[in-house]
Amino acid sequence: MKTLLLTLLLVITSISSAQGDFVINNVTLFNGEEILENRSVAVSNGTITKVSKRPQKAETIIDGQGKFLMPALTNAHVHTWALPQLKEAAQAGVLNLLDMHGMEPMQKAMVDARTSLDGARLYRAGYAATTEGGHGSQYGFPIPTLSKSADAETWVNDRVAAGVDYIKIIVEPWKKTLDKETVAQIIKEAHKASKIAVVHVSNEEDAYNSLISDADGLVHIYHDKPMTDQHLQELVEEKDFFVIPTILTTVLIQPLYFNKTKEETALIEANLLKEVKRLYDAGIPILAGTDPPNANINIGSDLYKELAFFAKAGLPIEAVLASATSLPAEKFFLEGVGYIKKGYKADLLLLEQSPVNDVMKLNTLSHIWKEGTLVEQE
Repeated sequence: MKTLLLTLLLVITSISSAQGDFVINNVTLFNGEEILENRSVAVSNGTITKVSKRPQKAETIIDGQGKFLMPALTNAHVHTWALPQLKEAAQAGVLNLLDMHGMEPMQKAMVDARTSLDGARLYRAGYAATTEGGHGSQYGFPIPTLSKSADAETWVNDRVAAGVDYIKIIVEPWKKTLDKETVAQIIKEAHKASKIAVVHVSNEEDAYNSLISDADGLVHIYHDKPMTDQHLQELVEEKDFFVIPTILTTVLIQPLYFNKTKEETALIEANLLKEVKRLYDAGIPILAGTDPPNANINIGSDLYKELAFFAKAGLPIEAVLASATSLPAEKFFLEGVGYIKKGYKADLLLLEQSPVNDVMKLNTLSHIWKEGTLVEQE
């Protein structure tokens, strides 16, 4: 009987913690679109109930003077293998993870853990589309592959039946790869199934061919050469797409995998930054992803480094912060996250210092709330 009462008490305490009301007053915030000063944010039952210019009252009042409030982060390109990664991400304020290729059966437990209040939510592509012997097939677990465009319908339907959130396609010519007709058919079948389709590319021609075939986004930026003016103009005029550049990954792998010198790597980095700014100036949404665990990148705080690359490229701070908050929420249809607005989930980060002039001030993270519940930092 005592054990039962203790269990009930713990459950009640947990619910009370999740549903506590609080207000953050006099804080500078990024609401997913713009930076606003001297705002008050009220939270009740895990939801943002009011954002105002005047201080508000609640059970708990947090003084936000001199601090910075923003939506929790989303890493738009990861690879996850175990439940502890979800907690690791949450500790860095990354509360949403978009997996771009993994073991579908093993991922189910991580997807089921979305409601956990101390870990990130996982969304997934499941198995990525590739051909036999192609990139993505070398990681030691069996995956279903495609050899021709006629395979696309069944392959996509199998992913949908597995419960994936979107479709990921790999076009990587350093190994055997899918032809452009098959890629186009996979995209078509994904859209028929009401799923967005994103494509891994490494060269400009494959990027253009994928996007002209209606891909919704690129999950790496091409790095063989800049996109031609003709291709870019055509795509901007006719298509609606986003790019997840994964600059950090591309820079780090140069000396690790390709034996590039420090000077050669610096030149590649400069070209990547220039192209990202060019795409941004053309009106193409830029999203932040880091592709961990490649190049020993962690699944949490290394996302800050990708944002720092965007700032170095010349993107305004609003676009830098949106790349890991509101934009991935919009483009991947993540419900109720990415903004500090009435009716949205209270997924919030409170920083001791503003990232406006130095995005690495994300390292001054003092409070993380997932749906209004404080994530205990270790």
